[in-house]
Amino acid sequence: MNSLLGTDATLNRIGFRPGQRVLEVGPGPGRLLIPAARRVLPNGEVAGLDIQPGMIERLRTRALRAGVSNLTPVLGDVTTVDLPPARFDVVYLCAVLGEIPDRLTALRRCYTWVKPGGVLSITEIVLDPDYQSKSTVRHLAEDAGFTLRELRGSWLLFTANFVKP
Repeated sequence: MNSLLGTDATLNRIGFRPGQRVLEVGPGPGRLLIPAARRVLPNGEVAGLDIQPGMIERLRTRALRAGVSNLTPVLGDVTTVDLPPARFDVVYLCAVLGEIPDRLTALRRCYTWVKPGGVLSITEIVLDPDYQSKSTVRHLAEDAGFTLRELRGSWLLFTANFVKP
């Protein structure tokens, strides 16, 4: 179970490549984002968008301690923050979608930030109290304009990768 739920397994299901620009929505203290920053080197960049100022500070502190210099913390609400359009190769959310009151608006905003051909990746864990089912995730992402590319994982945990046409 640890290998299924672990950081490396989750990052593998999302599928990062060197040189990518990546945004994590709701990174918390950076459990996934700090290792993701290393995976996109050289020349890749990551950003973490969080609504909680305390989490942004923890993320900044942990990135500095880890020696990660290609990570930018961004304080804001996914439904209202102003980020450049078509900036990111990958935007991902891990066990966060259910915490966002206006999920469809959030995913529509992600759509504007993803480059054409880029990926929206959503990971959900059934033990999360805000768990979103595969069908709900697919419906919301498709309503936001994305197309399902692949669904990885099991009933316990899944990662749905969508592409922006």
